[in-house]
Parts: sequence; structure tokens; C-alpha cells
Amino acid sequence: MPKPVQQPPFWYQFLLAIIVPLYRLRVWQRSRLQADYQAEVIERFQITKTVNNTRAIWIHAVSVGETNAAQPIIEHFLKQGQPVLVTNTTRTGQARAKALFAQNYPDLFEAVFLPVDTVGLMQQFLQRYQPRLFILIETELWPNALAQTYQANIPSILLNARLSERSAKGYGKFGRLTRPMLAQLSCIAAQDQATAQRFIALGADAKKVVVTGSVKFDIQPPDHLLEHAEQLKHDWQLQGRPILVAASTHDPEEAQILAQFSKVLAQFPQAILIVVPRHPERFERVAQLIQQQGYTLFQRSQQQEIQAETQVYLADSMGELWLWYALASMAFVGGSFSATGGHNPLEPVTLGVPVVMGEHIFNFQAIVEQLMQAGALTQVNNAEALMQMWLSWLQQPELAKQAGIAGLKVMQANQGALARQLGLVERLLVNEKGL
Repeated sequence: MPKPVQQPPFWYQFLLAIIVPLYRLRVWQRSRLQADYQAEVIERFQITKTVNNTRAIWIHAVSVGETNAAQPIIEHFLKQGQPVLVTNTTRTGQARAKALFAQNYPDLFEAVFLPVDTVGLMQQFLQRYQPRLFILIETELWPNALAQTYQANIPSILLNARLSERSAKGYGKFGRLTRPMLAQLSCIAAQDQATAQRFIALGADAKKVVVTGSVKFDIQPPDHLLEHAEQLKHDWQLQGRPILVAASTHDPEEAQILAQFSKVLAQFPQAILIVVPRHPERFERVAQLIQQQGYTLFQRSQQQEIQAETQVYLADSMGELWLWYALASMAFVGGSFSATGGHNPLEPVTLGVPVVMGEHIFNFQAIVEQLMQAGALTQVNNAEALMQMWLSWLQQPELAKQAGIAGLKVMQANQGALARQLGLVERLLVNEKGL
């Protein structure tokens, strides 16, 4: 029987009614120029796609970072033979999910865009897919999705939950929207005690909030991408060449780094800079920047290889960030010179790669501070200081090696959250079987 449920307030539904047509028009306009937007048009605004499996574990991961965090969770269920449905709200997130699992689990894995959060679309989505369980990763909560899931007796859990003080203040301004969402969650697995207290202060039942640590420390790169990286090292003759990866970059980080890279080349002419922009809509602009700085353009999207004369390589592909980290001698994690707040430094760290970030790291404040204390990560103010740090590591490779080892020790010391969070999920599944 459906449960009685407190629906989101009228003002939220009214706001959706105004915004959705404008958003649909924007995506439709983009789809006329970029084919990969067409899937988003179909999946965000109408539920017509053929379903691979009903009764799947439904995991919502907003973008790349959340998809990476969800990777071991997704893999756990796929290895058990359990169908998994992944929803994303960005194309980069969906591309990453497909790159990780679509090839190896074609019958069990499916990735689609999360429908827009209207009552009608969410009801249609649940009727079509009939998921066993709804898992949300980190923070993003959608009022109608949670209300309709709760009403349909589908348990829901927020895993690897993080909530900054700033975000908590934002949620707190909309109590009539926030409190019902938190009440409808079956469980919240918080990364740390501060996050747990913030959720409780917003109205979550303290009995449903559990501190488990961050599953990001349990992440492992896919074996097939590591094998691919080793093959590329051989095919592209990369042995002995310093490979510097500027990953998940935003405007104006690429321009700043490219302008300074000549300082590395002056001392290490065999060095290669691999630039991995965060968003695909900026690929063309970054290609122009590379040429404007006087470098010959080599592009992954054109299936071009790194050659003897390659100095800068544009990794304008989606879902291959692990591949570039696996090639890296050292890395810069982007979004940290801009005000974006930085991206996940644990991805290169888990491969033993020493990391540099800028000052804007509020998305991963606790993790960055922990890595810095261990000597695995260095913060710098600008691209000039980044080049100085990279040069220091290139001139003293033993220091770079020590930083990489320090990062691996941090990873090992903090592992275990995955097992704790999977235990919570399994309890929900056991209870679901008894309904």
C-alpha cells in the first residue's frame, strides 16, 4: 500500500512549472548543435527509453565526482549479479559511469539522465523502472524524487553524505522543503561527525544518521583502464618522459598553466602536459588556447597519439580521467585556482601520484588538509608557483616519490567506509525482502 507522504510545498511545484519549459528549450537548442545533448532531451523530459532491468538498485550520482565515489558501490552489486541503474544530472557524470561499467556489464548496468524533478515524471520513472532501493550519493536531494520514492515504499539512503556549513545554511532557509526530504530518507551515512550534526540540526532523525567515513578512500581505478594506460606507455613510447597532468580544469586555469609551461620545458624538454578540461563544452576553447600559446595541437578526440615532438596533449574525451592519472608523473587537480572549490585529489593519490592544488579547495577541505599534513599534497597560489613545484619534483624525483607514498599511506589508513556503508545498504535490502 502507498504510504501517506508530505509533498513538497506549492511554491516549489510552481517554480518548477516556470523553470522546466525554459530549461527544456535551452537543452533542445544545444541538441541541435551537439548530438550528445539529444539523449538528455529524451531522458530528462520524457520516460520512453526501453528498460534493461526492473527491480534494480537505483544509484543517483550527480556528476563525475559523485560517480567516482559511487564506483566501488556500483561495482559491488554488479559483481553480485544485481542489476544497477545509475542516474546522473551531467553528461560528464554519465560518460564516466558508462566508461567504468557499460562494457564489462552490458546486461546488468544501465545509465540514464535523472528526469526533471516533477511529480509526473518521477511517478512515470518509478513505474517504468520499479527500483528495489534508491541510493543517493553525497548531497544532492530532490524533493519530488524522495517524496514519490517514499510513497512507493522504496527505501532510500544517502551514502557518503557531506554537507558543508555553507550548504547547511542554504538548506536551513527552506525548512518546509528540507525537513520532509530528510524524514523520507531511510538512512544517512555521513562522512564525518560535523556533517552528521548538520543533518540532525536540519531535522534529520538522529537515529537514522550514522558516521561511516568517506568511501572515497576505498576507491580503486578500474583494471581495464590501468591496462590501457600501460599499453599507451608502450605504444606512445612514454617511458622516461615526465608526464604532467592538469586535470578537471576550469576557465581560466588552462590559459594560466599553458602560459607558464615553457618554464618546465626549458629544463625538461621531453616533458608532456596533458590538459583535461572538466566540461566538454569547453574542449574547443581549450584547443584554441593551446594553439594561441604556440603549441602544436594533439587531440584525443581525433585519435591522435602523443609523439616525440608533442609538448601539450588535449584530453578532450569523456570518461577517461583515470587513464590520464595512470599516465601521470605528477598532477594538478583543477577547480582550485578558480572559485569552483576544487575536485577530488584522491583519484591521483590512490595511484601514487603527487598532487598540487590551488587555494580554493572548500569542496574537499578536510581531505586536502589531511593530505597536506601527510606531505602528499601541496597547495600553491598560482600557475607560476605550480610550475616551480613541478620543477622541484622533477629535479628531485625522490621528493615526488615520497609524496606519492605518503598519499598511499593516507588512503590505507582511512579505508573501511565502503564496508560500513554497504552494510547499511544490505540491511535495507533485507528489510525490503520482508515487506
